Amino acid sequence: MDGNVHPRGGPGGTVPRFSWYNVFHTFTGIGGAHLELPGNCLTTAMGILPHTGIAAAMEAAFSVDIPFWPQLPRYSFYEDMYVQVSEHFPGMVVDEEKLRIELEVGRFYEELAAYAEKAGDEAFFRLSPRYSAALDAFLARDLAAYPLIRGQSIGPVSFGFKIHDENLRPIIYNDDIRAFLYDFIARKANAQYRQLAAKNPRAFVWMDEPGLEILFASFTGYPSNLAKEDFRAFLDQLEGPRGVHLCGNPDWSFLLSGLDLDILSVDIFGNGPIFVRYTEEIAAFLARGGIISWGIVPTLTEELGAEDEKTLLGRLLTLWDYLHERGIDRETVARRAWLAPARCCLVNADGDRTVNRAFATLRKLARDVRGYFGLPD
Repeated sequence: MDGNVHPRGGPGGTVPRFSWYNVFHTFTGIGGAHLELPGNCLTTAMGILPHTGIAAAMEAAFSVDIPFWPQLPRYSFYEDMYVQVSEHFPGMVVDEEKLRIELEVGRFYEELAAYAEKAGDEAFFRLSPRYSAALDAFLARDLAAYPLIRGQSIGPVSFGFKIHDENLRPIIYNDDIRAFLYDFIARKANAQYRQLAAKNPRAFVWMDEPGLEILFASFTGYPSNLAKEDFRAFLDQLEGPRGVHLCGNPDWSFLLSGLDLDILSVDIFGNGPIFVRYTEEIAAFLARGGIISWGIVPTLTEELGAEDEKTLLGRLLTLWDYLHERGIDRETVARRAWLAPARCCLVNADGDRTVNRAFATLRKLARDVRGYFGLPD
């Protein structure tokens, strides 16, 4: 893998169905660049950390092979991943006292003209220090020597289901607002990607998309076939490697084979036995150079207390043996793998201590896995 950047090959897909799209669509380079991604069980982690101080959070973020800028919701409400991406979204109201955000529909339409005037300025879509205490500190580091660096953003499906209007209706059900939010979050992600790529050309921004699990539930008013089309078109707008992280159990076939993803990050500790049943899709995903980030290290205090790097190695090898028995050799899986904590965690009673232990366990596990397969350390 030479790590060189080469064109992905054009935008592909379709643009969101939004009447003002051509007015707002001023970014260039849609479709981005595609990296030959190194695997070999490099370590990374979710962006959300329970730390209350920037320095301690940065220490954790740089303790993995692929560092990331940390999101710190215990440091500030504006660090919540939904609040973060809402900056400059027309009609959005952030209530710091009540710890909630919502969209006022009338205000959304009223503010569109002012938004359109600023949408040609890429800096308008960058996270300000108020909305991300750690990003500037991360970018101030010398990042050039790392094999990759990473950012993250809440994805449009999750954002659209989570954020409601004043009538408590998820904004993803409003056709105009849904199309706008897909475009808006793509712009935010591309602005972030360009900031990171200026520090290290081997940069990427992945989408946190817990809402993809909701997407395929029968009770939603957003048909899954339309949602798949919208999400595919959204990914086609992104620059750099395209990655999705989620902790639930969505339609794995769609994610592995329907989106041309480069990276899929999965809570393997919780969902591994289900995930590996998608053998054919996993084989095809790996064959075209995709990376699976195997979230194998638990971050809940009770779960981590029952495990160590040896038991987790056994869990991982059991899953990889299952794939091996069905035609995907273990070495191929390991070469196209990253290792990570299973999920972010803000609920432990001990603050950041369990998560710090999870990161330490992750580093030990990665050394053991690389040694087992003879991979470079």
